[in-house]
Amino acid sequence: MKVHYTEHALLRLTKRAIESEWVERVIQNPALRLDDENDPALEHCLAKVPELANRVLRVIVSKSEPKRVITFYPDRNMKGKI
Repeated sequence: MKVHYTEHALLRLTKRAIESEWVERVIQNPALRLDDENDPALEHCLAKVPELANRVLRVIVSKSEPKRVITFYPDRNMKGKI
């Protein structure tokens, strides 16, 4: 799967010490996929990441191909729900 990162997402990779491999793994194999509440062209992919102490990583990405990563973050609100 081809994935492109916005400039914002690229900055977040460094700032949050997140590996692009983890982001792409969540996109390819989400435990939960949700439509974005504000933009029908976006979706939220969520999955636990073992390298983040099994915390849930939320990745906001375009629905169209190639996938465009808008942003991502560890989602504390999903702890114990996935």
